[in-house]
Amino acid sequence: MRKSPWLLLVCVLVGGLFGGLLAEILLAVAPGGIIQSVFAKAIHPGLNPPVTVDLRLLTFTIGFTIKMNLLTFIGIILGVFIYKQI
Repeated sequence: MRKSPWLLLVCVLVGGLFGGLLAEILLAVAPGGIIQSVFAKAIHPGLNPPVTVDLRLLTFTIGFTIKMNLLTFIGIILGVFIYKQI
């Protein structure tokens, strides 16, 4: 049976969201120290500041930022693992 690539995308997104949620909970609950610096420290790749295109008649802005941390990566890997098990 062939698996849908959409299912892989859903598993990766849900895994990443779950990992990000765990990181936010860890930031709120755990005391500051080595645990927070290892698991919850995030990088923010993306377009900062956003790109603005002005065509005189139409102006639009394109930008995005992704907040990634170790728990987000672990969640993505877990999502891929779950996809392979389905």
